[in-house]
Amino acid sequence: MTRHAAVIGHPVAHSRSPLIHGYWLKQHGIDGDYGLRDVPPERIEAFLADFAGSGLVGANVTVPHKEAAFRAAVERDPVAQALGAVNTLWLEDGRLCGANTDVHGFLANLDAAEPEWARALGEAVVLGAGGASRAVVYGLLSRGIDRVVVANRTRARAEALRDQFGPRVLPVDWRDLASRLDGCRLLVNTTSLGMKGQPPLDIDLSALSPDALVTDIVYVPLETPLLKVAKARGLATVDGLGMLLHQAVPGFERWFGVRPEVTPELRALAIADLAAKGQLT
Repeated sequence: MTRHAAVIGHPVAHSRSPLIHGYWLKQHGIDGDYGLRDVPPERIEAFLADFAGSGLVGANVTVPHKEAAFRAAVERDPVAQALGAVNTLWLEDGRLCGANTDVHGFLANLDAAEPEWARALGEAVVLGAGGASRAVVYGLLSRGIDRVVVANRTRARAEALRDQFGPRVLPVDWRDLASRLDGCRLLVNTTSLGMKGQPPLDIDLSALSPDALVTDIVYVPLETPLLKVAKARGLATVDGLGMLLHQAVPGFERWFGVRPEVTPELRALAIADLAAKGQLT
């Protein structure tokens, strides 16, 4: 019997999840498909309450429905529980279960691109304090980073992350960011600044350590202005596309019974899709 999965969001037509999962389905010769389900906010609770009647064995969940999926899931994995958000759903004995794979995606992307990134790393600086920042901060803390500095234009949101994750999170005002970059060896941008159609992320990277790693969860464009400046300074950089690819792995394994790999061929396919849509630069 054909197994059906999908990504649920609103809007959702732009999602690259069908490309990713479609590649793996074809690669492994699995009788399954992966589509799009555009569910507006006013219908999401009813949709999730009757998920068993949707015809789906599972789904990814994207904005703005991750919190609604968290509330609807009867059982949640520890990461979803900690973050208050679910991006992966499946049915187990008729019960709706949820996980959050954003942390896995973020860490696996860094591990694949720069395997030694966490070695002797005492402090990291994270820009932004939204939902993506929660996943990044949680992931960094789980790797034993001593302190995660969170800079956000609204300090109260950065303080909320400290309240959620404890004293190893240090909230700072955006205007004080420059002083926190002095000697910094890991800088993570989780804001939308630098994304195609958004204002650039205008910060001075000159104080970063010469062996610093700069990463951006934005992948449209693939090389954001932040990464371009960092690369020009000779710093190691990791783009956000890998996070998208790696976060999809656990869900596919859960729904289709095979753990797929993020291969150079899959990355090339995603980059070609970005290029075709004029989103590469």
